Amino acid sequence: MEALLSLAFDNLSSFDGPKIRKGLRQVEGLLAQICLSNPGSKQSQPSSSSSSSSSSAPRHYDDDDDADDDNDASPPPKDLAQLSRDPAFREFFKLQEGFEWNVAMRLINTLDRLMAKGSDGQNDLLILSALDLTQGVLLLHPPSKQLFSREQNMNLLLDLLEPYNSPAIQSATLLTLVVALIDTPSNARAFEGLDGLLTITSLFKSRSTAREVKLKLVEFLYFYLMPESPPSTSPIEKREPSGPTVEDLVKDLRNLSPFGGMVC
Repeated sequence: MEALLSLAFDNLSSFDGPKIRKGLRQVEGLLAQICLSNPGSKQSQPSSSSSSSSSSAPRHYDDDDDADDDNDASPPPKDLAQLSRDPAFREFFKLQEGFEWNVAMRLINTLDRLMAKGSDGQNDLLILSALDLTQGVLLLHPPSKQLFSREQNMNLLLDLLEPYNSPAIQSATLLTLVVALIDTPSNARAFEGLDGLLTITSLFKSRSTAREVKLKLVEFLYFYLMPESPPSTSPIEKREPSGPTVEDLVKDLRNLSPFGGMVC
C-alpha cells in the first residue's frame, strides 16, 4: 500500500494536469479496493487487494473505456462491519495517522495548486475529482478532518465557493465543507473565524448564483443551524455565528422560497 501511495503522491505533487489526474485515479483505485467487496473469497481478499491496487490504478487511468466497463461491473460496497474487520482498511487507517502517508493532506495541497492555475474545463474536472476524494478520505479517516481546523485549509474551501468558480465546484465544495464540519467543533470555529457564514449567505443572496447551488446552500444552512455534537460542557458558552443572525436567514428563506417557488 505504501508503494501505491508513494506513486500517487508523486503524481499529485506535479504541476502537469495529466499526472495529477493519474495520481487522483490511483488514490481512487486504492479507496475502491478498500471500500468495495471482493468477489473472491475472504481469505484471498487482503492479498488480492494489495496486488491489484498497484496495477489496476494506472490501467484505470490510461484507458477510459476500461474504466467505464469496470464501473459498470463494480462489486457492492462493504458494510461498516465488514470494513472495520478488513485488513486493508486497518492498514490504510493506520497509515493515515502519520504525516508521511496522509492522503487528505496531499489532496488539500493538490487543490491549492489547482486553484492557482486558474479556471478551465480540464482544471475544473481535476478540482471536482480532488473534492470528491477528499470527502471519501475524511469519511474513512475522521481524524483527518482536523486538517481543516487550520485557517489556510478552511480558507481554501471558502475560496472554492467564490462566484468565479463553476456551480459544480461550488456544490462539491459545500458537501466537502459539511463532511469537514460534522462532529468537529474546532473546524466550525475556524469556519466562523474566517466569516464563513457571511460567505455562505452572500452567495445565497447573489442573483448570479445558480439555482442548484442555492438549494445546496439551503441544505448547508439547515445543517449548520443544528445543535453541535457533542454539546458544550459550559453552560455559559454559546454558539454565536458571525455575520447575519438566524432571523435574517429565516427571512431570506421565506422571501426566496427555494423549494416551492422561483429562486431569485
